[in-house]
This record gives sequence, C-alpha cells and structure tokens, in this order.
Amino acid sequence: MSQGANKQALVAQRGEAKARRPIKANWRPDRLIVNFIIWVLLLTVPFWLPLIGGYTALASRILIYALCAMALNLLLGFTGMMSFGQAAYFGLGGYGAGLSLVYLTHSTWLAVIAGTALGGLAAFVLGGLVMRSRGIYFAMITVAIGQIFYFIAERWDSLTGGQDGLTGFSRQPLHFGSLVVPLDDVHFYYFVLLFFAIGTGIIATLLSAPLGHTFVAIRENRRRANFLGIHVSRYVWASFAIAGLLGGLAGALNALENNFVSPADLYWVESGNFVIIAVLGGMRSLWGPLVGAIVFIGFQNYVSSFLPQNWETVIGILFIVIVLFFPSGILGLFRRRLQVT
Repeated sequence: MSQGANKQALVAQRGEAKARRPIKANWRPDRLIVNFIIWVLLLTVPFWLPLIGGYTALASRILIYALCAMALNLLLGFTGMMSFGQAAYFGLGGYGAGLSLVYLTHSTWLAVIAGTALGGLAAFVLGGLVMRSRGIYFAMITVAIGQIFYFIAERWDSLTGGQDGLTGFSRQPLHFGSLVVPLDDVHFYYFVLLFFAIGTGIIATLLSAPLGHTFVAIRENRRRANFLGIHVSRYVWASFAIAGLLGGLAGALNALENNFVSPADLYWVESGNFVIIAVLGGMRSLWGPLVGAIVFIGFQNYVSSFLPQNWETVIGILFIVIVLFFPSGILGLFRRRLQVT
C-alpha cells in the first residue's frame, strides 16, 4: 500500500474515532449561561415576583404544571408519541398523596413518594398495553385510559369523595430532627422547586444519554430504528413509564398545594392543557414546557381577571398562531431571533 493510501486510511480512522466520541453539548458556554440564569431566577422568585404583581403560590403552580408538561414532552416532543392521557397519572399522583395523608401517614415526604409511585406504577403497567400502538390509535387509547380513571374517581364516593373531590388532608410540616419547617407558601415553593430540579435533572440526563438519543431516533424515523435492531415498542414503553412517573410526582405536589384533589385532575381536558403547554413553549427543548407553563398559567391568572369567561379563547388563538406560524414554540422563536441577530 502506498504512503498516500496509508495516510488517507489513518485520517479516516481518526475521523471515525472522533465521530464516536460523545458530544458534550450540555457543556457549551452559552447553554451553561442560560441554565445558570434560569436557576437564579427560580431560586429568587419569592423576592422579585411580588414586585411585578405576582405571588409565590402562583409560581408553585407554574412549576408543578411545567414538571408534568416536561414529563409529557419526553413522550411527545422527544419520542414522537402523541398522548392525551397525561392527566391520568397527574390525577393518580394527587389521589395517591391525598389518600396516604388521610389514611396512612402524616408525612409530607411519604405522601409525595406514594403519589409518585402510584402514577409511575399505573404508567408502567398500562404502557405495556399501548406500546405497540401508533398515531391516532395511541392517542385515543391514552384518552380512554384517562377517562376510565376519571369515572372511577367520580363514582367511588367512599374512597375518593366522588364529584366533591378528596378533602380532609393538608400538607404537613417537614421534620429534620429537632428542626420543624412549616410549609407556608414560600417554604412550599422551595419544596416544589426541589422536586422540579430533580425531575428536570432526570429528564436532562436521559436526553443526553444513549436512551434519550434512541427516543429521538424513534421520533425521527421509527421504521429505520426498527431496521437498526432497536426494540421500538420497549423504548416507547420506557418513555411512557417515565412520563407517567414524573407526572405522578407533579400530581402529588399539586394535591399538596391545594390540599384537595378533584376528579377534574384526571379529565381529558387537563391532558389537553399539558399538550398546549408543551406546544406553546416548544416541544423539542428541555425548557420549552416551563415557558409554556408561564404563558398558560399567567393567562389563566391575569387574563381571566379581565375576561373571566373568555380567557381560554385567548389561549386558543395563541395556540393556533404558534402551531401555524411558529411550530417550534415560543422558545424556538426566541432562538431563531438570536441566531438571526
């Protein structure tokens, strides 16, 4: 073999080795700066939000809905599976936390664990039933599952409180040895922020790992993923189960925020709200659902004070505009503007 051919072969080998190296996109300086700013803003919310007319409980609600939408986005935005049943696991998490406080324990920590476990277990079991479905069939099955849980919660008066919802519990103070921390609005916000950080960290880790890359490969071309030997159904099952687990966590926190759980938390309309939040912010980004939750809950809170009967119309118009003209969502629009400038 000539010296030129050897040189070309060596260059090709180096190129292949370089291609096989993991891309550490998460360590880009611009991304680190954005993440740092986001976390600083979240950590200081109780100090600056009242200055612009907000209140801390509103911030807690935004984080809860953002967490559930992020969980859905793992399935919808990164795996490419449209689900209209996320509220099922959100509601089950709420009932799991509420029922544990009513009948089993007075520990807020255990209530969160119970709600998360119930949502995750249900998603794991039911994911095995829906993992082979695709497209509209997958979406309709998830709607049906959510409605089954909704009617069970609405009719089982002796356990769930029926249409009146589950009451008789409240979030309990946190005990750290002799230190007792009451969960007032500010302390509860940081309690929610802790679990939001855990959930966000789990999702970010998954997306940067081979599992997350496999999810994206399934989204981009399911048939090609099958040809490559990927067990697509199993990965869809995994994405579905993780989304349900984190949705259950968000539901448990929602129950503790309101000290109340309603069958409406399981209803398909609530699932639609989570889809809207994910699409508004940007489905193919980690922080998109947080942006969508800020817009959605903000409109719900502020616009409803001026248009109490029509705030959903405003959200609907905004949703249509985003889908038609800015399919990458609000966050994607800002990214494009920054790239242009």
